[in-house]
Amino acid sequence: MDKGRRKELIEMYKNRKPEMGVISYRCKATGNVFLGISKETRADFNSNNFKLNAKLHPNKHLQELWNKYGADSFEMNVVKFLEYEEPGDDHTEELELLLEICLSEDPDAVKL
Repeated sequence: MDKGRRKELIEMYKNRKPEMGVISYRCKATGNVFLGISKETRADFNSNNFKLNAKLHPNKHLQELWNKYGADSFEMNVVKFLEYEEPGDDHTEELELLLEICLSEDPDAVKL
């Protein structure tokens, strides 16, 4: 790959706007809801699913439910999307605030 094309691809990567927001895992069998922030929703769902399938997820309660009921018993959604302009900025504080709003709207939900 020539240097010009490589530079162009790097610039495109830096300026992409991944989908950010609050993700949710809901166990259909029990109604338990787990919420977490995500700076790239698709990648975070993949990461969490991999950990759950490997029985290595840090949230032990979620892991227990996943082991007992299986992946098909879970609904995975993006509860709220974060609207943002600058892809290079750190949006952690905004995401944490959005998570707190979601947790206050669903008092039975817990952090992922």
